[in-house]
Amino acid sequence: MTAGTVSTTNAEDIAFARALHGKEIKSGLLANLSSKNADVHNVATDTYLKMWKEAKDETKEDEEKRLDGYTSLVNSYYNLATDFYEYGWGSSFHFCRYYIGEEFNRAIARHEHYLAHNIGIKRGMRVLDVGCGVGGPAREIAHFTGAHITGLNNNAYQIQRATHYAAKEKLQDLTSFVKGNFMELPFEENSFDAVYAIEATCHAPYFEGVYGEIFRVLKPGGNFGCYEWCMTEDYDETNPEHRKIAHGVEIGNGIPKMRKTSECLQALKNVGFEVQMNEDLANMGDSIQWYYPLEGDLRKCQTFKDILTTMAMTKAGRFTTTNVVRALEKIGLAPKGTVETQKVLETAADALVAGARRNLFTPMFFFVAKKPE
Repeated sequence: MTAGTVSTTNAEDIAFARALHGKEIKSGLLANLSSKNADVHNVATDTYLKMWKEAKDETKEDEEKRLDGYTSLVNSYYNLATDFYEYGWGSSFHFCRYYIGEEFNRAIARHEHYLAHNIGIKRGMRVLDVGCGVGGPAREIAHFTGAHITGLNNNAYQIQRATHYAAKEKLQDLTSFVKGNFMELPFEENSFDAVYAIEATCHAPYFEGVYGEIFRVLKPGGNFGCYEWCMTEDYDETNPEHRKIAHGVEIGNGIPKMRKTSECLQALKNVGFEVQMNEDLANMGDSIQWYYPLEGDLRKCQTFKDILTTMAMTKAGRFTTTNVVRALEKIGLAPKGTVETQKVLETAADALVAGARRNLFTPMFFFVAKKPE
C-alpha cells in the first residue's frame, strides 16, 4: 500500500473512532468521557476484555488468537485507554529515568533527547516515529532537532489528537501523522534517514515483522533507535509467578505477548540490522527508579508538580478516580465499561511495578541498530 492510500480496514477504523469519540477534539478527562457513544464504547470494552482470561486459565490457543488479532487488540485498548493516559501521564506515553531533583516533564523530554542524540537526528532529516501515540515525542524531537518527524500509528483517535496538538504548537511543517499498520508500513523503501520507536513495537505479534518493515523503509546507513518493552533474561516462562506478572503487563497494556531482551536482539539481526549499542536503562543503579510514579509513594516525588502526577496512583487517588468514574457512569456522563478500563490500567501499574522490583521487566531496553550501507 502506498502512502496516501486508505485501506478498507483503515476506513473502518476511522469510522469506528468517529462513532465512539466524536469528530471534535476535546480537552480533559470528563469532557472526553462524557462525549463517548455508550453503545460503541460497550463494543470496544467487550472486544478487549473477551480476549483475556486469568493467567492460570490461559492456553496456547488463547495466546495465538491475540497474536493473530493484534490490530483489534491494540486498537480496542487505545480506544479505551488514551484519555486516561493523557489525564494521568501527559501526551508522551512512556517511562523514563530520573535525576535527583528533576521534574517529571523535564525527565520525559530528556529521555526523548537521549534517543534523538544517539541515533544522530539532525535538522533537515526525514524521520519516522513508529507507534507515535498522540505525538508527544514527535513534537519534542521536532523542536529539539529541527528534523521532520512522520508519526505512524494504527489508532485513528490518537492520530486525530496528534495532528491537533502539532497544529497548536505550530509544527505543521515539521510533523505529519499517518494512520497505518507498522507490520505493513505505508512507505516506499529507503524513505527515511532515521527511525525510532518509543515503547510501541512491543505491540507487534512478533519482532521480526515490525523490525523488518523498519529495515525496509530506512535508508542504507541509517539508524533505528528504540526503547523496547521486554522481559529480562531473569524471566522464566515456566514459572507461574513470573508468567502471572507478564500476563498482567500484557492485559494491562494491550500487548499480545511479552518477549525477552535476547529475542529482541536476535530479531534485529535476523532482519539485517547491525546492533550498534544496547543497554537496559531500567537497570543502571539509579537512586530514583523509573516506576516511582506508579507506586503512588509521594515521598519520592522530586517537585511539587510531580505530586499531581503521582497522586492519582496512591490508594486514595485510585479510590477517588474509580468512584468518581463509577458515579459518572451511573448518571450517564461516562459510558458503562469506563470503571473496567480504570481497573485494567491499575492491573497494568501493579504488574509493571512487580516486574521491575524482581528485575523481570524493563520498559526501556535501549538499542541503536544500523542498516548497512
